[in-house]
This record gives sequence, C-alpha cells and structure tokens, in this order.
Amino acid sequence: MTNAILTSLLPGAADAELEDWGPLAEATEGPMTVHGVELWVEGAQSAGIWQCSPGPSYWRQDENEVIYVLSGRMTVTPDGGEPLEVGAGDIAVFPLGWTGTWVIHETLRKVYVVF
Repeated sequence: MTNAILTSLLPGAADAELEDWGPLAEATEGPMTVHGVELWVEGAQSAGIWQCSPGPSYWRQDENEVIYVLSGRMTVTPDGGEPLEVGAGDIAVFPLGWTGTWVIHETLRKVYVVF
C-alpha cells in the first residue's frame, strides 16, 4: 500500500465558489454556461467540480470520466441505448469512447475525475 498525500481540499464543495469557464462547446441548441474549479491536474488527468446550466449537449469521451452528482439532474442517453436519469447522489462512469447526449434539466453540479 502506498502512502497517498492529500494535495487539495475544497470544503463545502456543494456550495463552493466556482470560476466562469465560458460556454459549453458540446451544447447542441442555445448557449449553456459552465463554471468549475480544478482541484488536481496531472497531464491529461484531472479532478474537480464542474457546473453547467440546463440544456441539451452531445458528448464524445476522449478519456474515462467518473462523476458524482452534487445537485441538479439530467437524462443521459448513450448512442443506440436507453435514457438514464442521473441526479443528486448518483455516481456515473463514462468510459473512453462513450458517445451520447446529456439533457440537463436543472443546473448540474458534479465532482469529476478524468483519467
């Protein structure tokens, strides 16, 4: 077992102040705004808090991503698959190569890990 060192801490992540990250590039209709904060970055890997306003978007995963939803809700539909409701308290995994839509119904705030 290795001795991990805590590198970052964000107390109160559900209500923490976030930076304006601009419009969501993956939005498929009107503009969607993104806010966030990165807690850890190492090359292409990162972890942090991400928040997005409601609307539809289309995603192509260029990496693996694990999310834990802090607040809000969305419907996730993989290409060729069935829609799934994802909301506060849920964990979801989007593996490398995943494609599909996210329809955010209420502003969504998530903890994410990209690897």
